[in-house]
Amino acid sequence: MGMPAADRIGIDLHQADQELMAAKRVALEPAGLTVAQYAALYVLADSPGISGAGLARSCQVTPQAMAVLLRHLTERGLVERAPHRWHRNVLETRLTDSGRAALELADERATEVEQCLADEFTEAEQEQFRRFLGRASRALRRAADDLG
Repeated sequence: MGMPAADRIGIDLHQADQELMAAKRVALEPAGLTVAQYAALYVLADSPGISGAGLARSCQVTPQAMAVLLRHLTERGLVERAPHRWHRNVLETRLTDSGRAALELADERATEVEQCLADEFTEAEQEQFRRFLGRASRALRRAADDLG
């Protein structure tokens, strides 16, 4: 093995991401949403009428995964889909009143998780942390490009 586990920053990033997702799963339970469903409703609140493909891009999932997710949200009455008035083959997606209510509850609780994380750092540390994460993202993209 080329690098000991203790030296692999990716392991630390993965661990922190897993802890964040676990905390959000617990936070979202009362709203009856998964993290992916919450993310979709969150994007829909800011982008009413977005297509499924656009929503998939925004949520960083495949169009196929988003289609399944949207089917479940539609069946639960949290979103509604209708053909675009000029592009009949494009379905616009919008939150229903029930979807807004579920999002409101979910976001209140997800915000508590985010605030708990933010409270661990001073404002200067948060800015530095974001810079570090940005550098990490750029380095990982370079690595993927170099290997690809």
